[in-house]
Amino acid sequence: MTKEKSKLDPDFIRQLAELVKSQDLTEIEIEQDDLRIRVAREIVVQQAVAAAQPAAYAAAAPLAAPAAAPAAAGKDADANLANAVRSPMVGTAYLCPEPGAAAFVAVGDQVKLGDTLMIVEAMKTMNQIPATKAGKITAILVEDGQPVEFDEPLVIIE
Repeated sequence: MTKEKSKLDPDFIRQLAELVKSQDLTEIEIEQDDLRIRVAREIVVQQAVAAAQPAAYAAAAPLAAPAAAPAAAGKDADANLANAVRSPMVGTAYLCPEPGAAAFVAVGDQVKLGDTLMIVEAMKTMNQIPATKAGKITAILVEDGQPVEFDEPLVIIE
């Protein structure tokens, strides 16, 4: 087996593809000597299906409090989180396309499936966050420039 052939090992490329999938990344790029391999995937927006939230995660959602009524019951908070658009990655959330520009959406706006709600910057890549369903924006749970975690609720659409 030649040196060049060993660099293009299909098993290695499959491992990179599996890493992208298992870590929910949009792309990974490896560069070694004169060889560069980039594995990327397209993220398809699908209608979100409401699922039961784990009890530990529901308790760790203090960001929903400002948008909810002061006397909101736990059941109402869980219902709101079921309608949340969540961050698909770790990064920095931006509510505007550029500094000084109008925000993509505001509380009370009507959105359609696929409308851009905000941008999450990850590794110097701007990733548009689309609406997962049509409806009315009832809460924006992050601030412009705020760091966000994977699966963190960003916006609630009713």
